[in-house]
Amino acid sequence: MNNIYQKIDGSQYKNIYVVGDIHGCYDLLMEELNLARFDNNTDLLISVGDLIDRGSQNLDCLNLITQPWFKAVMGNHDQMAIDGLLGNNLDMLACWIMNGGNWFFKLTDEDKAKALDLFKACKKLPLVLELAMPNGKKVIVAHADYPDNVYEFDKPVSSKDVLWSRDRIENNSEMIIEGADMFIFGHTPVREPLKLGNRFYIDTGAVFNGNLTLVKLD
Repeated sequence: MNNIYQKIDGSQYKNIYVVGDIHGCYDLLMEELNLARFDNNTDLLISVGDLIDRGSQNLDCLNLITQPWFKAVMGNHDQMAIDGLLGNNLDMLACWIMNGGNWFFKLTDEDKAKALDLFKACKKLPLVLELAMPNGKKVIVAHADYPDNVYEFDKPVSSKDVLWSRDRIENNSEMIIEGADMFIFGHTPVREPLKLGNRFYIDTGAVFNGNLTLVKLD
């Protein structure tokens, strides 16, 4: 399993953005970054995971992890692909294909090799990013949830729940997770960015409706 936690020093960047589930929509992401006047030399983009599946530009989105201006946490789609292709988990491979992973098998042999190399690199993605902002705020980014009522760096938590859980958002829970100022998640599609307690959900269904949410952190 990948390292669960990773820290980022936000003072190293001029601007920091967090983007919702990209799901293979590379051109759409580039459009949003252009509109935001994102600067590859000074700014940072953090993804809530699910770089791939359902969209048509999956290899381009996977390649984002090689860029110095880009960070990501693991998404459940990314993990399914890794488990199925690299872990020889046939049940997970079937689950991944049913949920949009069939694009991989349509690639040329050359592109399949590139994708496999990128998936090997994706194995190192954290599940939870802790971002220390210049203003002293602590922002946590994970894919689906932080499955504890109190955040603590390196605290043991369920990896499955970090990647898959929808319990809090489905219950419309306004609870505050202690230990950090803001938590940003994707995974569960919402019509518009949703705030519940100190939790923000920003998967606005880009692959289905073209609405990709890009949040600039102050």
